Formats: sequence, structure tokens, C-alpha cells
Amino acid sequence: MRPALLTREVSSGLRRNVTMTVAMVLTTAVTLMSVGAGLLILRSIDDISELYTDRLEIQVALTPEVSGSDADCSGPVCASLRDALQVAPGVGEVTFESQEQAYTRFRELFAGQSVADVARPQSLPATLRVTLTDQQGGAAAATAAVEGRPGVRGVIDQRDVVGTLFDFLNGVRNVAFALAVVQAVAAVLLISNTVQVSAFTRRTEVGVMRLVGATRWTTQLPFLVEAAIAGAIGGALAGAGLVAAKYAVVDDLLGAIGQAGVVPPVRLADVLVVSVLLVPVGAVVAGVTGYATLRAYVKV
Repeated sequence: MRPALLTREVSSGLRRNVTMTVAMVLTTAVTLMSVGAGLLILRSIDDISELYTDRLEIQVALTPEVSGSDADCSGPVCASLRDALQVAPGVGEVTFESQEQAYTRFRELFAGQSVADVARPQSLPATLRVTLTDQQGGAAAATAAVEGRPGVRGVIDQRDVVGTLFDFLNGVRNVAFALAVVQAVAAVLLISNTVQVSAFTRRTEVGVMRLVGATRWTTQLPFLVEAAIAGAIGGALAGAGLVAAKYAVVDDLLGAIGQAGVVPPVRLADVLVVSVLLVPVGAVVAGVTGYATLRAYVKV
């Protein structure tokens, strides 16, 4: 088919079924935006994992007796625990935090809250803080080295706390992808219906083309191009929506904690990469759906 004829047929088809085309574009845009958001959430989870991997510690809280009587870990109980941790495989550095130091940290963390005024140094345990060179093996070795020994009040693995956060983020990602799947089914059905309606409204001219010798591929091509264009526009709108959401919503929500280093910010480069990929994805999905519809339900 000549380019001029193809352009005219595609333009005519898009104008003739403008409401269906707009509905297909918007449905595709919402679907791809959900998929793109899921991909960005997955990327953010990876960034958070990398951010906290080197920060996670094992904290060995000491009993009140040891905490109150040993201010610098020079006593036999605390010193033996520290030595046991230092020789454990996968352990990097072992530092001692006295009750006074724990109280100072507590007041910094909860500054401006009433709980900071209620707490006293005596209510906080002295702690041996253990950094790890091996997050998996080191944590297990450090716990095994001191758990159940005299002077140990408890062992806290910070990975358990972060694991709860990761579980929540994974749940958000799964919900986003589940919603995207439902919307994708709706988008595919709408694309299929649009192609069928478009073919039906042009059945006379298509019949004439077949009578004068046009191949089936020639008569189908305008419908496929129409679907691909609508899908590409939907992908572009989805990408634009992701960029707008980053500046209008995400940056405001994560601005303060992102600057504090608690959660890594969503990078514009990642958003742009996903946004660019959504355009060809939208075109391919719409084109393939249109082709399958024409082959299965429409005789043109």
C-alpha cells in the first residue's frame, strides 16, 4: 500500500471512531502508567535494600546490672561479650554504647516528643553495636556468640525491622501489578472492540479494495497502524503522567525523609527510562491485539 493512501486511510479511521479511539488511548495510558509505577516501585525497593545493607547492625542489649555498673565496657562480663563478638566470622566492628550515650541518642531521635522528657538514662540498656561484613553469615555468627550468655538482655537484628518495611513495599508493588493486569485485560478488550467497529464501518470500501485485487494484508494494515498509533499515544501519556506524578506527588511525600537519607529519592533518570519504554510497549501491545482481532473475528 502506498504511503499516501495508508496515511489517508489511517487518518480517516481515527477521525471516524474518535470516541472509541480516545477511550482506547486513555485505557492504555492508565494501564501502562500502572505498569510503569510498579517497575519504579521495584527499582525503589532495590535502592532501599542497597542503602540499608551496609547500615544494618546487630545490637546486643546488656542487662540492667551490667549497664548500670559498667560505663566503658571494662568489666569482665561486657569485655568477654565484646571479645566473643570480635572474633565471630562476618563481624566488622564492635562498639560499646553506654546508658548515657543511649540516652543522648534517644533524645535526638525523639526530639520534640513527650517521650523524650519521660525517659531516663537508667531505663535504657547499654548496648554492644555490631557492624557486619557479611550480612547473612555475620548476623548468625554474632547472635550465636552471645545469645544466652550472662549479661545479655537480648539480641536485636535490625534486618527484622527492615524486613517488615520490605514486605510492605513488596505488597504495594504486587497490588500495583495486579491492578495493571486487570486494566490490561480491559485495554485489550477495548482495543479489540475498536478494531472491530472500525472494520465494520469501512466494510464497503474494504470490500471494493478486495474486489480489485487488494490482498488481505493490504486491507488490514490501516487498522493495525491505527491501533499502534493509539497505543503509542497512550504510552506517551502514561510516561508524561509518571513524570508529573514524580514532581507533583512523590517528591513532596518523600522530600524530607529523602533529604535525611532515610529513603532514597526516585531518580528522574529512572522515570524517564520507564516513560520512554512505555511508548513502544503501548504500540506493540495495541498492534498485536489488533492483528489477532482481525485474524480471528474480522474478514477484511
